[in-house]
Amino acid sequence: MGCIEQMKYEVILKNTSFKECREYVKKNFKEFYQVKPGYRMFDVYLIGVPPVLIGVDGDDVVFPYTKPCYGTFLLRIRGEAEIESLRKG
Repeated sequence: MGCIEQMKYEVILKNTSFKECREYVKKNFKEFYQVKPGYRMFDVYLIGVPPVLIGVDGDDVVFPYTKPCYGTFLLRIRGEAEIESLRKG
């Protein structure tokens, strides 16, 4: 894919911090994974302040995404392949 903007996504939090994203994921999702900044998902590299948490909710992933000049958002996107990759380690 390569461009989050071209995907169907839901904004959960906007203009937020990595800490707020991390706390939201921990509090609201039973399944979540900790990754390092630079983790590749949807053909983009995630940036952030470690640890970066990615939540799993059904077939959706919930993760912080920073768009230059716009700030950090917590997004929900359908991502079966990404979930499989997270679960494999």
